[in-house]
Amino acid sequence: MKKLLVYLFAAILFTTCTTQTKMEYPESRKENVQDTYFETEVEDPYRWLEDDNSEETAEWVKAQNEVTFGYLNKLPNRDKINTRLTELWNYPKTSTPFKEAGKYFFFKNDGLQNQDVLFTAETLDAEPKILLDPNTLSEDGTVALSGIEISPDGKYLVYQIARSGSDWNEVFVKDIETGEMLEDHIKWVKFSGVSWYDNGFIYSAYDAPDEGDELQKSNENQKVMYHKLGTPQEDDKLLYEEPENPKRLFGMGMTDDKRFMILAKMEASNGNAVSIKDLSKKGSGFIPLMESFEYEFSIVDNIDGNLFVHTNYQAPKYRLLKINIDKPEESNWEVLIPEKENVLSYANLAGGKIVTEYMKDAHSIVEIYNVDGSFDYEIDLPGIGSVGSFYGKKKEMEAFYSYTSFNTPGEIYRYNFETKETNLHFRPEIKFNPDEFEVNQVFYESKDGTKVPMFLFHKKGIKMDGKNPVLLYAYGGFNVSLTPSFSITRLNFVETGGIFALANIRGGGEYGEKWHKSGTKLQKQNVFDDFIVAAEYLVAEKYTSPSKLAIMGGSNGGLLVGAVINQRPDLFKVAIPAVGVMDMLRYHKFTIGWAWAGDYGTSEDSKEMFEYLYQYSPYHNIIEGGQYPAVLATTADHDDRVVPAHTFKYMARLQELNGGKLPVLVRIETKAGHGGGKPTEKIIEEYTDLWAFTFYHLGMNP
Repeated sequence: MKKLLVYLFAAILFTTCTTQTKMEYPESRKENVQDTYFETEVEDPYRWLEDDNSEETAEWVKAQNEVTFGYLNKLPNRDKINTRLTELWNYPKTSTPFKEAGKYFFFKNDGLQNQDVLFTAETLDAEPKILLDPNTLSEDGTVALSGIEISPDGKYLVYQIARSGSDWNEVFVKDIETGEMLEDHIKWVKFSGVSWYDNGFIYSAYDAPDEGDELQKSNENQKVMYHKLGTPQEDDKLLYEEPENPKRLFGMGMTDDKRFMILAKMEASNGNAVSIKDLSKKGSGFIPLMESFEYEFSIVDNIDGNLFVHTNYQAPKYRLLKINIDKPEESNWEVLIPEKENVLSYANLAGGKIVTEYMKDAHSIVEIYNVDGSFDYEIDLPGIGSVGSFYGKKKEMEAFYSYTSFNTPGEIYRYNFETKETNLHFRPEIKFNPDEFEVNQVFYESKDGTKVPMFLFHKKGIKMDGKNPVLLYAYGGFNVSLTPSFSITRLNFVETGGIFALANIRGGGEYGEKWHKSGTKLQKQNVFDDFIVAAEYLVAEKYTSPSKLAIMGGSNGGLLVGAVINQRPDLFKVAIPAVGVMDMLRYHKFTIGWAWAGDYGTSEDSKEMFEYLYQYSPYHNIIEGGQYPAVLATTADHDDRVVPAHTFKYMARLQELNGGKLPVLVRIETKAGHGGGKPTEKIIEEYTDLWAFTFYHLGMNP
């Protein structure tokens, strides 16, 4: 009894200190900075936090982290959460195998390795050997593989690495047979793959930035380069640039048979122009197939000079075209697979067939077509989930694909086109019982009557009494579709009695380009309305109540979280905006931000566009004295996608103006970026903190 009383007293004391008394935050200096947009004066008192090289910003970061980690480290059950997350994470994982030059390649992780290891094997039954272990590239696991290319003869591995989560890549070359590292080393590669060509490879890069500007300066004047093995980078050959159009992205690649060179040009985050060069014809130049930047235009492959093209041109839900390279004019294009009711997510040539994945209400359907475009059959899937990486060669009868859902970890299947048989290749073993959980899909009407789907993942037998903790997640932008997938972190939330809700709101690609466009620019409020109504639905249907509702989103989803807690702070108890775009008036001035204008528009476009952005920008719409949820924002010092200044400025103003007693904190990770390549150890530590914060404020007991 004495121990119980001591525990209760400690809990009461902690609750009093953290939720009943307004927290003391580090001082954030204000300065008199104003910008004028179409005769409107806009204050920006925390502009100084945009300088990521200043000592003052560094001191602010240090002080914020001291307060945040001081709070988080005292939360109850933090050690329990960390132990369980580590236990759940510790299981073998493998990727879908792919085949090059007669050998198999795949990634594998024993369980808690910081980075996945690249293996190769002569056959599926042979003992695989390590080709590249990124865990040996740094002591703390912060160097990650970001891309690979195998030379057609299987002799060389060309690989890209990213350091500390930055988008900047470096390229190296390794002899696969001997394991010897070549001297080739390419720097300042960004937003680029590598594609083998001749006796080297093609890549896209920028001029080296000035020292100190690496993580913030606007990325402009991208160039396509060719590197010949055994030569220094300064001797690389310029293949393409457009100095007159500095804000364009360029990518150049090859078809699988190396006959066609593909040049893609992009002005925004979606839509591209594309041109083709036939290397079988000496002296041939690039032939434009699509010169508009408005539509997606992707070359799938070719058969006998006929290009198979996946596009949403005149087909918002996508279709497959066949274009003969000798008659490339639009009047000669053949519709191979027309637009249908469901979205054609991708197409691939394998086993002498066309493999397609369709998306129906945000989950996968796989259909097989003959090369003349006629339907053949559908592949049965284990359930409502997502298929990824359906990989095979167009002349080989073997292919592999992955399948996952909320309660199904990534399974790998081997498919035989001759027998039409599917065999399980790999199934991970995790310390949980999937039969204890269920997945449902519901549909709700948004503010304007639009029907929006939402997945719900929870334990079986849960009572709908309005008392369940719920984590509502969404993205809502850039044509990105959120489909069912397995996540250890979500599982940890759900097994602790929570409900995970995934809302497929507008701005994404779940129902094609119309669905995407209806959540962009002057229609962006639809995204926020869809999310707010999702929360209201969960409350009305007694899944939860506002005092038990947490929301989370990353990047564009971080913008979503910041916007909706400004608009409806009463509806949520906890908010986790991760690496969010928070200053909608200046986002386009940093790194690759200008490319997001296709979704957002910019404050410089017009008075109407400025006023629209200004009315929802998270940084500019925090209300003085507002009663905000408990907020734990996250960012990282090497995030050069959405620069951390967004979160710094937003949190400085939220701490200044918040009138509530719940904590509003920022967690700033070091040696990490926007999320890609983050080592396992850092992920577990981050979610230990996020769940300790969320569980505590929702009253969850692990």
